[in-house]
Order: sequence, then C-alpha cells, then structure tokens
Amino acid sequence: MTDSQARGVGGGAPDAGRGVPPDAERGVPVEARLREVRSAGRKILVTYVTGGLGWDWLEALHAMVAGGADLVEIGIPFSDPVMDGPTIQEASTRALEGGATPGSIMDRLRGVDVPVPLVAMTYYNLVFRSGHVRFSSLLAEAGVRGAIIPDLPLEESDQWERTSSEAGVEAVLLAAPVTPEERLAELCRRSRGFVYGVNLMGVTGERTSVAESARVLAKRLKAVTDKPVVMGFGISTPDQAAAAAAEADGVVVASMLMRLLLDGGGPAAVGDAVAVMRAALDRG
Repeated sequence: MTDSQARGVGGGAPDAGRGVPPDAERGVPVEARLREVRSAGRKILVTYVTGGLGWDWLEALHAMVAGGADLVEIGIPFSDPVMDGPTIQEASTRALEGGATPGSIMDRLRGVDVPVPLVAMTYYNLVFRSGHVRFSSLLAEAGVRGAIIPDLPLEESDQWERTSSEAGVEAVLLAAPVTPEERLAELCRRSRGFVYGVNLMGVTGERTSVAESARVLAKRLKAVTDKPVVMGFGISTPDQAAAAAAEADGVVVASMLMRLLLDGGGPAAVGDAVAVMRAALDRG
C-alpha cells in the first residue's frame, strides 16, 4: 500500500475508532432500493466509477445516474488490485497519481445527493489499515451504504460484516462459478444489499461475449436466495448486458465505462453509454 492511500483514514486495529450513530445515516439503502427496482419489473443496472479519476469523476457519477443507473459502485484505488483487469488498473493508477485517497474520495462524496445507492469497492488492505469501525464510519458518513471487498474470504469476513452492518453499511459478497453448493447458500445468507455473481473466473475487463458460466451461476443463485442477484465481470455491450441479466436481476458495467473516461470521452459519453445499456435491459 502506498503512503498516499493511508492518509485521511488513519490506522489501528480492525475495531479501532467509533461507529456512526443511527441518526447520522445518509444515503440510500442498497437492498431495499434494489428490491424496489425488481418489484417494478425492471432489471437492475449497476455502474462503476473510479474515485479520483480526473477532476470530473463526480460529474461522471451524476451522468451515470441520469443515464439510468440504479446503483453506482465507487472504486477506491489500491496499488495491488488483484481482481481488476488492465482498464480498472489503469484507472486506479491514474487516480493514485492524482493524489486520490479513501479520505479524499469520501470527502468529495459528502456533498453528493443522488437518488440511488452508492457502494464502495476496494481491497481489504485499506480496510485493515484503517480499522473496521473507522473505515465503515468513513463510508457511512459520506452516504456510501454498501461495500464490496473482493479479496476478503468468507471464512474471515465475520468481523467486517458485523462492524459494517452496525454502521449502516451493507457488506456485499461475491459468488464465483466454481463456488460449491453449500458455500453458495452460506454466502447468499450472509451477503447484504445484493449477491454479486462473477460471470467468469479471472479479472475484470471487457470481453467479446458473456460466458455460459454466467447463466448457470445466476440460476444457481436465484435457486437459493431471494436477495437481488447481480452479475458482473466482462459486460461490455448492450447485448451482453441483456444476456447476462436474463437469468439474474441485473448486471454490473465497469471496465467499458472507465475505458471511455480514460480515452477522454468525458462524463457526457459515459452517460450516453449508460442510457444505451439501460434501454437494452428494458427491452429484455
């Protein structure tokens, strides 16, 4: 971890710090809102933006919401993003070079008012370095009501799940195509907000097609949970989004949107791309 990543979040043991009192909660709850979207007969569209990627990353966030995103993931950059492919890695590197830290990203989000949930995506090194209570409080105070920590194993996540829940932050867990049935059921039971289904084994990134494993995993997840099931990794086109959502409640689109920003497309181009994805999901 770089020194710049640690600034603004402090250090200490996993339970160091203080929690957020219930009346201080901000932002939109994750699972309740996604259930509303599903009940309305719509597929859930989750988009992603790397926090600190350029001066206008918040404009990109607003453009995603205007384009029809139901939830936005906020990537908190980390120097060793083991589950991210080249596009998200490049976005993280640029954000870190620009001085982005967990604290600076959350400071910017404190002034944001959007009608959809915000969920942080980062790696456990940052959570541990800050301390579970302090990190979950940092998110909650900024109106971020969910968190995805992809490198935290299920066997070691009890404390984080408990602490984040106490702060009003829903801990989203990931399921992979090779997850055995018993573990899949346990993962679904403990996940909060939604269950994140990983379309394929490997890292994030744009793909030419959606793997058959995505359809199979979505059906397995839907068979064991009523929580929203959202599929991600490798969704790059409207047709792929519609295909991945066929057996699930929705999809995550990330690398394709970050590639637009990295190539200079700007928030308007991102908003247009999200609107096209939204239309494809609505057509079914």
